[in-house]
Amino acid sequence: MRAAVIGGGPGGLYAAALLKRLDPARTVTVYERNAPDSTYGFGVVLSDETLGGIEHADPVVYAALQREFVRWDDIDIVHRGTVQRSGGHGFAALGRRRLLAVLQQRCRDLGVDLRFRTEAPPAAELARGHDLVVGADGVNSATREAHAGVFRPRIAEHRCRYVWLSAPFAFDAFRFEIVETDAGVMQLHGYPYAISAASAGSSGEAASTVIVEMREEVWRRAGLDACGEEETAKRCAAYFADALGGRPLTGNRSQWTAFRTVVNDRWWHRPSPGGGAVVLLGDAAHTAHFSVGSGTKLAVEDALALAACVGEQPDVPAALAAYEAERKPVVASTQRAAHASREWFEDLARHLGRPPRQFAFDLLTRSRRITHDNLRLRDPGFVAAVEREAGVPEGTPPMFTPYTLGGLTLRNRVVCSPMDMYVAEDGLPGDFHLVHLGARALGGAGLVMTEMVCVSPSGRITPGCTGLWSDEQEAGWRRVVDFVRGHAPGAALGIQLGHSGRKGSTKLMWEGIDEPLPEGNWPVVAPSPLPYRAGLNQTPRALDRAGMDAIREEFAAAARRAARAGFDLLELHCAHGYLLSGFLSPLTNRRTDAYGGDLDARLRYPLEVFDAVRAAWPADRPVTVRISATDWAEGGTTAADAVAVARAFAAHGAAAIDVSTGQVVADEQPAFGRSYQTPYADRIRAETGIPVIAVGAISSWDDVNSLILAGRADLCALGRPHLYDPHWTLHAAAEQGYTGPGAPWPAPYRAGSRRPPTGRTDGPKPRLTLDGG
Repeated sequence: MRAAVIGGGPGGLYAAALLKRLDPARTVTVYERNAPDSTYGFGVVLSDETLGGIEHADPVVYAALQREFVRWDDIDIVHRGTVQRSGGHGFAALGRRRLLAVLQQRCRDLGVDLRFRTEAPPAAELARGHDLVVGADGVNSATREAHAGVFRPRIAEHRCRYVWLSAPFAFDAFRFEIVETDAGVMQLHGYPYAISAASAGSSGEAASTVIVEMREEVWRRAGLDACGEEETAKRCAAYFADALGGRPLTGNRSQWTAFRTVVNDRWWHRPSPGGGAVVLLGDAAHTAHFSVGSGTKLAVEDALALAACVGEQPDVPAALAAYEAERKPVVASTQRAAHASREWFEDLARHLGRPPRQFAFDLLTRSRRITHDNLRLRDPGFVAAVEREAGVPEGTPPMFTPYTLGGLTLRNRVVCSPMDMYVAEDGLPGDFHLVHLGARALGGAGLVMTEMVCVSPSGRITPGCTGLWSDEQEAGWRRVVDFVRGHAPGAALGIQLGHSGRKGSTKLMWEGIDEPLPEGNWPVVAPSPLPYRAGLNQTPRALDRAGMDAIREEFAAAARRAARAGFDLLELHCAHGYLLSGFLSPLTNRRTDAYGGDLDARLRYPLEVFDAVRAAWPADRPVTVRISATDWAEGGTTAADAVAVARAFAAHGAAAIDVSTGQVVADEQPAFGRSYQTPYADRIRAETGIPVIAVGAISSWDDVNSLILAGRADLCALGRPHLYDPHWTLHAAAEQGYTGPGAPWPAPYRAGSRRPPTGRTDGPKPRLTLDGG
């Protein structure tokens, strides 16, 4: 095999070394345009997991790195004059120049041809004479751009400016420090990478990496956009004089830049038949924000996977397909974490009002990689202090603290989310609904919500949707409420009222979601005559004043019936593209009257309906509103719009906002991921102080504890976990060893309140060692 590597950074060098080490007969050449010791930045951080992979693949490199590493366990968070320290995290860092020197020497020892100060030929040209061409040429990859039509890169530039600098001493912890200046909020990320002359690279002294970051508008207001490297270092040292102890900062080709996220649809291809293949590695293939410390880590892990796949597969195309299949999901997960972390820092000013310990906990758990549970394992004293500050009783997980909405006190923070069941006949709730909702109430959730209950026959999504427009339906719901009152005392029961709008008259979900009925369709209505999917769904009739008044009264009548049935809470469904959501979104509301146009006008009818419902509903029982905080589509509802919508409903008496997203237009592009909707709830809560219910891919009790303790949500709604396990909340309590008032087991179930024993998995431990003599 002949292999060429374009780019002599850590990823490219390590890929070259491994390819050569695994088969010395290979010819491996590295092209690097710069000198061997020419590099930007200062220190790099590698995780224990990555180091374990290096140790397994190349003990020589591992041993050399081990001698260089600075290790530490603590993170310091400095916030408005207080320092919060959290331990048990485990970091390892070294100077970037030292890392490059180790990898360069290993390449030389193995016989890799290193060509520094040499511009690489184009990848397509190299592929004509090589079996494998590795594009490891960084975030500005010429290899990627030359083959953009195949790799299909998507590059997004973000809202902050940052600069890499160095301090002439070693921090004793990873340090996050925030300063509030006249220009705005600035933050420092600092960590040691050298504690002796031998490991400090060319500087010859102990050193720390310092990254200074701020929003672009802050950067401009501070005048830093006009500063060169020397003035930048001087100004940043002044801003963070306390963190630096008055010491200076220095640069290394340090320029302010905006972080760019790189995603490629494909990572490899063969430019010409019969020629070699080109593959991307490291920042050329993907980037992850530095606040999760993953750039060099991901590149080194790419190199490990690439070399392994080349050795395991029968040919290069099969190897590259396996490499992409192995690495893409790992990188996507890291990028999701990095996205959450980056956005947290971009919106840092919004979090500053939190109490010091909660602020620190929020920062530490921002990426969702660190959670309440694993942080408690790392540093139980820190988590206990955060809980004390938040008023969490000792021995009580945050999710099992009570919460009051209006006149309703919930025993815990868990909501069984509204989930359409599609099994009603003529809108009537039957035995299935009694068992379904009764089981979740018995299962411990503080609040159990019905599915969307439709206010009229023509307001149903499907023929299987429940309703509340008749006496018989009211009696059916009262039967459900009476069961919960009698057998699950302490569980609150909420009803969600809605109207399908243009998304009505469709098949049951499992027969074809959002597809029109084959027969028996009923007319649908909407703010504007726009079908959900042109050519498939029917075009709705645009509501006139009489139609709007009639539907408003249907909502009010359903609210009165719900009150008589005995529900504790009512939620108005203004999300997911149904009728009221259709008025809110500019993508679905094209009206030219008083109910269309700017956001205030689009809010007018949903607020009229809310007012009618609030007036019909008992004053001592809360009303919440579910919204779609973004449409996930160009020109649709924005996060800023969602804040304004929340404020408007709260001003009219909403007790909380249930923050969902999307499902408004068929061509949406949601960014799915764990707890992916919670940043929208967090923003509404932080900017308005309105209580919020977070929902969306919250799947574990650890997620719930993390969100509640960090102050990102007041309640957490979980859907699918309650389908998987109706007793999810009680099992969450048992798994955490909690037996308090936030999760009482029904008397008939108490014998099962502890996890059943499992088969023994550990063998007897040896007591003696015999030498056989």
